[in-house]
Amino acid sequence: MKYVEPIRSKEQINEMKVYLKSRNIRDCLLFVLGINSGLRISDLLALKINDIKNTDRIILKEKKTGKTKDFPLSETCKKTINEYLLTTHRESGWLFKSKKGEKPITRVQAYRIINQAARAVGIKNAIGTHTLRKTFGYWAYKGGADVTRIQKLLNHSAPSVTLAYIGITKDELDTIYINLNL
Repeated sequence: MKYVEPIRSKEQINEMKVYLKSRNIRDCLLFVLGINSGLRISDLLALKINDIKNTDRIILKEKKTGKTKDFPLSETCKKTINEYLLTTHRESGWLFKSKKGEKPITRVQAYRIINQAARAVGIKNAIGTHTLRKTFGYWAYKGGADVTRIQKLLNHSAPSVTLAYIGITKDELDTIYINLNL
């Protein structure tokens, strides 16, 4: 598996939202929910409409860890969910339904969607479905969330794993020492 990076530019995140929304609101929701939840792609694709309809929280059992994940939906997520539900005209079933039958899109299709959008907005770094999860962690850290809390949200074993995972380099950490100047 190729190593992928988080999206480190809010401008590019917004450009991806616009691009995806102009093509398919389902794909925009996949992106928005992914970068705002930190869920693995296997857990995102397993969501059903009833998991997100008329609720402020998502509660699920993670496929990889078997742990229960329970988290609130941001306003951005709720807005995109509502836009999607207005256009889908489905009351139940897979949230990210494939156009090929009664099943969710595949991991490969999710990769194609995210990668194509990234290339369309000029992102040249390695991008994949795991980019969504890494982007969540990166922006949580940049927003001031303590690394140990992000570690817990992502179910990592140590803060050092989380820092490496979200692409925080030694140079970025060294900048803290250089700029402190108390």
